[in-house]
Amino acid sequence: MDLHFGDSKPTDDERAAVDALLGPPESSWEGADRSDADLRWARGGREARDRRDLLLPGLHAINDRVGWISDGALGYLCRRLTVPPAEAYGVATFYAMFSVKPRPATVLHVCTDLACAAAGAPELCAGVEERLGPGSGVSVQRGPCLGLCERAPAALAIRAGDPVRTAVSAPATVEEAVLAASAPDSAPEEPPAARAVPQAGQDGLMLLHRVGVVDPASLDDYRAHGGCTALRRAFELGPAGVIREVTDSGLVGRGGAAFPTGRKWQATASRPDRPHYLVCNADESEPGTFKDRVLMEGDPYALIEAMTIAGYATGAHRGYLYLRGEYPRALRRLEHALAQARARGLLGEDVLGQGYAFDIEIRRGAGAYICGEETALFNSIEGYRGEPRSKPPFPVEKGLFGKPTVENNVETLVNVLPILTMGAPAYAAIGTGRSTGPKLFCVSGAVDRPGVYEVPFGATLGEVLALAGVRDGLRAVLLGGAAGGFVRADELDIPLTFEGTREAGTTLGSGVVMAFDDSVPLPRLLLRIAEFFRDESCGQCVPCRVGTVRQEEALHRIAERTGAAAADDIALLREVGRAMRDASICGLGQTAWNAVESAIDRLGAYA
Repeated sequence: MDLHFGDSKPTDDERAAVDALLGPPESSWEGADRSDADLRWARGGREARDRRDLLLPGLHAINDRVGWISDGALGYLCRRLTVPPAEAYGVATFYAMFSVKPRPATVLHVCTDLACAAAGAPELCAGVEERLGPGSGVSVQRGPCLGLCERAPAALAIRAGDPVRTAVSAPATVEEAVLAASAPDSAPEEPPAARAVPQAGQDGLMLLHRVGVVDPASLDDYRAHGGCTALRRAFELGPAGVIREVTDSGLVGRGGAAFPTGRKWQATASRPDRPHYLVCNADESEPGTFKDRVLMEGDPYALIEAMTIAGYATGAHRGYLYLRGEYPRALRRLEHALAQARARGLLGEDVLGQGYAFDIEIRRGAGAYICGEETALFNSIEGYRGEPRSKPPFPVEKGLFGKPTVENNVETLVNVLPILTMGAPAYAAIGTGRSTGPKLFCVSGAVDRPGVYEVPFGATLGEVLALAGVRDGLRAVLLGGAAGGFVRADELDIPLTFEGTREAGTTLGSGVVMAFDDSVPLPRLLLRIAEFFRDESCGQCVPCRVGTVRQEEALHRIAERTGAAAADDIALLREVGRAMRDASICGLGQTAWNAVESAIDRLGAYA
């Protein structure tokens, strides 16, 4: 393959950012300043191509140092990795947090998604844009959910440099958001993760019992509160024993698909092809979801322990933790926890002296909801556009780097700890027969105590809302986030189980419970959901690429029409929705019509 590079040169800062990640170049082909080298042939091409997966970290390195990715910087990174510049450009432009056009070093991301929109995000954006106009040195970007729904409205400031600096303002006022953008080092510190857990410190919690109780930076504190007990139990049981316990517990995936975890682990472990990989999906980008962030910020060692157990059970010696780019504090907490775990023998060549080698690498996402789909996540890690793959083959056969891979989200993995410490029968006795164990729900919107709540499967929607203090005038509840569905205020007796929500004609999804009262116009919410799916569609398949656009267009027209004209567009919405559901490659297109459909049929929207 003949690679054609442009004439643009990287700046010293851009070159330094790439070299800090990849090391200094060894030849002129890689960009070294050596006049005697021959540029007509590549040295070490195979080795360079094997590092293609460093493309996304390289883009982050440039963007973090400079604030945007120039042609010269992209060309230098491509030369170092032997990646065609056209392909790298396609990757760089795939992610919302990157820019290939000049912009100020400071970017203020203001959430305009559902919870923040209901809490005054439009007014916040208008005020911030007025204060930070042209010449302020700050680029204000309205964007999707930042995973701070319990503190809506929210803003995240990122200032490029060495090091990159971040500041979160939530709940944000115009003054606080402007301060975060103009002086991130002077912005008030974020509240502790326990602030997002109204039940913090209560007896009986299984997944959240350490949040707000232990110091998230202290491995000793983690161990003093039961940490590493499950890992030692795993080594006693052996890989097959661990998988048997997880299978007997009835644990299913908590990300929305609800696939039996034990079956997934067994299918991966039994594959003869090596190596095996473990991937933790921490790219929770569903609007209204923030439980994984709270777990990672409040109890990071629990996730490391759970990933190590999963790797041991499935025969993986390397794990990748794919983390949302919008979670700077979770990144810092996890980086510190990983360093401590390596230093103390919980990761490395000989975990706890058991002869098992395992380590974890963090890979940061960069603002792409579609990368929550497991195969899109694999492509992203490998250095390609985050587009879903067709199945089969399934990830347990050919996943990351074409090898058998087990993928679970944060909540699913953390459930493994109580399964091993209390035993599968005791765990399975919690909840219901087909939905076992505890479940985390992200409650936000028209409630007095928004946050993450842990309840056993089988609790009703009304009981969860009562814990959060639902306000008077409740009109509707969105279950499962933008990909979920609305239910009426008189349907609060729905049991929050996979089978219960299915029988009620809705979905549990990732555990979003977002309450809305009459102060929030329903058409505006539906239009925001349609805008979200249009923006987040990867564009790979026609039903989703075109259908999400047609859905948004129809909702715009309905907002301006009534009567027969609106009825025609509703009929069009149904037709487009069926096409997306039946023919889209992945879950994004298949669920993009769910919330709008439920609002029309259950809430009488546009009636």
